[in-house]
Amino acid sequence: MNGSRIIAVGHCQPAKVLTNEDLAGMVDTSDEWIRSRVGIRTRHIAGPDEPVDELAAHAAAKALAAAGLAPDAVDLVVVATSTATHRSPNTAARVAARLGIPSPAVMDVNVVCAGFTHALATADHAVRAGAAGRALVIGAEKMSDVTDWSDRSTCVLVGDGAGAAVVEGCAEPGIGPVLWGSVPGMSHAVRIEGTPPRFAQEGQAVYRWATTRLPAIARETCERAGFAPEDLAGVVLHQANLRIIEPLAERIGAVNAVVARDVVDSGNTSAASIPLAFSKLVERGEITSGDPVLLFGFGGNLSYGGQVVRCP
Repeated sequence: MNGSRIIAVGHCQPAKVLTNEDLAGMVDTSDEWIRSRVGIRTRHIAGPDEPVDELAAHAAAKALAAAGLAPDAVDLVVVATSTATHRSPNTAARVAARLGIPSPAVMDVNVVCAGFTHALATADHAVRAGAAGRALVIGAEKMSDVTDWSDRSTCVLVGDGAGAAVVEGCAEPGIGPVLWGSVPGMSHAVRIEGTPPRFAQEGQAVYRWATTRLPAIARETCERAGFAPEDLAGVVLHQANLRIIEPLAERIGAVNAVVARDVVDSGNTSAASIPLAFSKLVERGEITSGDPVLLFGFGGNLSYGGQVVRCP
């Protein structure tokens, strides 16, 4: 095997939908205020009986079903999450137990909003090295658990959900080289900390960094994979804020690509946002098998990470 590829995807969102009008009854905000600043209309919120590993397991089960695989075909589970309820067993182990995967390697990756692209790269490297044959890569978050619902600057942003991909070895790489890094000196700009942990951010600092520094990094990600931005059929950025997604996509120069805008209906789901939006594009047929798609995450730690993948 000279590479790996994504062979199937799946996603899951809680049934409960929280609208902007609902939020206007909770904090001093309005539908117009939220839409004009972040572009979000609705978000899905998990209940107390819907832990993050359950969301992850539902998304993973859908991806396995789409691939036509039984759980025992998987020997590696990597979950990207920053909202795990417990330190151990980790979320990946809980997902494996829910699905009945018999003896996988299990690991969680906490790179917050860039978590899924880091987890995908980790699985890609493991498969290329022969350390795994087939992997489940999942991004799952229950951001509602770490949200201050009295803070209108953050509570209007967040949503819950999960997305998953099945990765296996192949002769021709379907997952391009990862380009990843961080800006540790600015890691305070996005935080989940305290007791109880609460999400906070410095929105203007994140906006400036994302729209000025990241376009060149995203273009270099394409170059590493052997693509020009105009070759891309799809662009799936971390679904942070429509006011970040649209200018960033424009500055990347992917003029022929479908740009995921799932943030409008799902809010910011952190590590879940990229696989969730990617799975929806596949499900709706907006991208088709073999299409080159840029996945690019950014956010907490001021981490970033991306790769060009072939659509399953």
